[in-house]
Amino acid sequence: MPDAVIVGAGVIGAACAYYASRAGLTVTVVDRGPVAAGTTGAGEGNLLVSDKEAGPELDLALLSTRLWRELAETLPPEIEYERKGGLVVAHDGAALTTLRAFAEGQARAGVEAHEIPGDGLGDLEPHLAPGLTGAFHYPQDAQVQPAMATARLLRAAGADVRLGEEVTAVLTDRRGAVRGVRTTRGDLHAPAVVNATGTWGGALAGLAGVRLPVLPRRGFVLVTEPLPPRLVRHKVYAADYIAGVASDSADLRSSAVVEGTPAGTVLIGATRERVGFDRTVSTEALRRLAAQAIALFPVLSGVRAIRTYHGFRPYLPDHLPAIGADPRVPGLYHACGHEGAGIGLAPATGLLVAAALRGEPPPLDTEPFRPDRFDDTEGATW
Repeated sequence: MPDAVIVGAGVIGAACAYYASRAGLTVTVVDRGPVAAGTTGAGEGNLLVSDKEAGPELDLALLSTRLWRELAETLPPEIEYERKGGLVVAHDGAALTTLRAFAEGQARAGVEAHEIPGDGLGDLEPHLAPGLTGAFHYPQDAQVQPAMATARLLRAAGADVRLGEEVTAVLTDRRGAVRGVRTTRGDLHAPAVVNATGTWGGALAGLAGVRLPVLPRRGFVLVTEPLPPRLVRHKVYAADYIAGVASDSADLRSSAVVEGTPAGTVLIGATRERVGFDRTVSTEALRRLAAQAIALFPVLSGVRAIRTYHGFRPYLPDHLPAIGADPRVPGLYHACGHEGAGIGLAPATGLLVAAALRGEPPPLDTEPFRPDRFDDTEGATW
């Protein structure tokens, strides 16, 4: 019998498995689909500190930044870890002033950020649109290939991975404590169950009889034809992207994030909207992304987009993930609700979950991530 069953074979579940195994625990990972088939496989692989204001999520991101560097030295090069840095640009003086205040708060938390005047942007990004007021350069921002990183984390964990096996119930004893899960192929017994099901985190929590208000937030990504190397050298986005990440609006929000890949293609994200699990392709969202990307990089105006993909970010109302033991159900742990930051936050999340499973002190304060925190908001609807 394993020490824990981890439900979800995305990057969060893989990181939980990896750090749990490093802590001496045996784990079984179960997923109804293949590896990285959900939110992870629809992501761009962003490992960002630049878009996070000072606070609990930034603390988590900074820990993950360090851990991703360590992982890049251990895992095979196929994960395509690239510390390319981020560039957040301002179109006018007001936006630059806002960015400056934002960066000052981040700097006090340990983020490295450098203000770049408008006439210096060409040195960092030769093809960037002229006339921009300035920007902030974040050298700690990085990127991985998310599906490959997930697969390699799972392999390094040495976990028993069971794919195509849907969890239909969380098993409990007479005291209400977890004793495993029931799947479409039978029962898996363990004294701990980790909910790493991403957008479906609320449904898995419901199987255990608790509330976790995870909602899907749809996002689209455009992929261009292969282009000359280093046409886009950093992760580049406009200042309004930060507001879009923090927004509670259900309506369509878009702000282009433009970045190159080792294969030569350029990825263009990102949109956000709450439309349930509607998989309809939104031409309006794609038009907005293309126009915003061209506004940043006019050189893209004649480039073909060869494909698009989309997925659902697991959104919680306060924009913080749920991480750690659930005091309402002994033996139930959560690692979900990371919205669009799950790939970047995965290692720190895995480390926190491993510490919780072993009953050890966490490396940072986990109080803001308490899974039961939404029970304190009586009468609220999400």
